Amino acid sequence: MERFFYIILIFIILGCSGKISDTDLQQLNGYWEIENVTFADGSTKAYNVNTTVDYIEIDGLKGFRKKVKPKFDGTYDTSNDAEFFTLEHQNDSFIIHYKNDLSEWTEALTQLSRTNFAVVGENNTTYHYRRYEPINIQE
Repeated sequence: MERFFYIILIFIILGCSGKISDTDLQQLNGYWEIENVTFADGSTKAYNVNTTVDYIEIDGLKGFRKKVKPKFDGTYDTSNDAEFFTLEHQNDSFIIHYKNDLSEWTEALTQLSRTNFAVVGENNTTYHYRRYEPINIQE
């Protein structure tokens, strides 16, 4: 019964959010930092300071996401690790499908603007991101 409740909750969230078009997806390109997480039970965790940010790059309905570490000179440390994904248009929203050698998972893109986006994971946890503003300390 609880699982049914969460499935209905996802549909309500998707139904109440604004429609995201194919052209809106380009707004995902760039650097993002986690702002807060809302768990299935309604509790929230805020992230005031982030030591890593996500870099997202999409081309059409394919893309990748990787963790990068900002440096004080405005550059980033990164590794070659990336999570590749595809986007699928479903019922006026987009589902992000991730797949690697170890696992597969999906997230529903529920909100997208130039400065913010949100996704709901399979465990009904909502992740809210804001566009990252780089730190650049000039000498």
